[in-house]
Formats: sequence, C-alpha cells, structure tokens
Amino acid sequence: MKANVFNISGADTGKKVDLEKAVFEIEPNDHAIYLDVKQIMANNRQGTHKSKERAEINATTKKLKRQKGTGGARAGSMKSPVFVGGGRVFGPQPRDYSQKLNKKVKQLARKSALTYKMTDKAIMVIEDFNLEKPKTNELIKIIDNLKISDKKTLFVLNEQNKNLYLSSRNLEKVHVVTASRLNTYDILDASVLVLAESSVEVLNKF
Repeated sequence: MKANVFNISGADTGKKVDLEKAVFEIEPNDHAIYLDVKQIMANNRQGTHKSKERAEINATTKKLKRQKGTGGARAGSMKSPVFVGGGRVFGPQPRDYSQKLNKKVKQLARKSALTYKMTDKAIMVIEDFNLEKPKTNELIKIIDNLKISDKKTLFVLNEQNKNLYLSSRNLEKVHVVTASRLNTYDILDASVLVLAESSVEVLNKF
C-alpha cells in the first residue's frame, strides 16, 4: 500500500512510502481493541484513594451517654460510623488496578486501530521536520497548512523531539508521541494521525 508524502507547507512532494498491509490493512479485531484500551486505562489509574476506617479515627473513646434509660440505642464511641466524623464502613483503600495482557493481543489491537484509521483516511505522512526552537505559533502554521486545524491530531515521530513536544504542550487538540510508544488508545483517541516519514519504518514492524 502506497501513501503520498507531504511537506510542512501542505504540498505533495511526489514521494510515496510503503505501508505494510500486515499492519494497516488487516481484519480488525474489536475485542482485542477493547481488551487493550481497558488495560491502558486501568494501568493509568493511581489507586491512591483512601478513607479512614473506625480504627484510624482520632477521637475519644469515652461513653457519650449512659447505656440505659435514654430511650435510644447505646453509643460507645464517636468513632462509630453512625456519627458525623466517624470511620467509614468498607471505604476505598489503596490498591493496584494494573492488568496484564498478552503481547500478541496488544499487537493485534494496535494493528486493528491503525487499519480503522487507514480505512477512514485519517492517516497522513509528512517529511521529517524540526523546529529551531519551541514555538507554538510555528506548529499552528504547520497544522493549518495540512488543513487539520479543526481535528484532534497525533504526531507520530521516529524519535523524541523536544522542540516539537514543547510547542504542542499548550495545544489542546495536538499531541506528540514516538512510534515505539504508540498505543491503541492514542490511535483511537486522535481524529488524524500525522506520521513522520522516518516513523513509518518503525510502524511497519508492528
């Protein structure tokens, strides 16, 4: 499968790159995508939620009132969950939400997601470029030239580019990632994938 290569001015360079059919044109597996996205989102959870139980409350253990003769239930401590400020019953505790997933299932999910993007014609390939210094306005001009300013865009690079990353941080709809760290969630979350020409070689080996 061939894809046209554009430059940062939005013009077709006349060059073409090969996109492997085994990556960009497979039979998508929706269940693999579901499992991979679920794992990614679960692994991103901090799991630091915490509430105090009865034993952790710092309060007096003195009897609040006499046990009998009041017409109400006995009350032995302000730590009781029935009182305001008391301990919580079965409250959340710190835990690890991370899940495991087979490597081949993750690979299948990534390929399926890339296939969906290719089917929707939501993948562009551009020449490798670099910004002399972090400049958000320069990146906005490039996005305007590519006519994708109204879309959520994911730039996929072959290697880390600090200037491009810093230029994109302040743009809500623009994200930058290296090809080796590209995952199923990132692919599906973006409206358009802009692949740097050198990153295609990495993606073809997925």
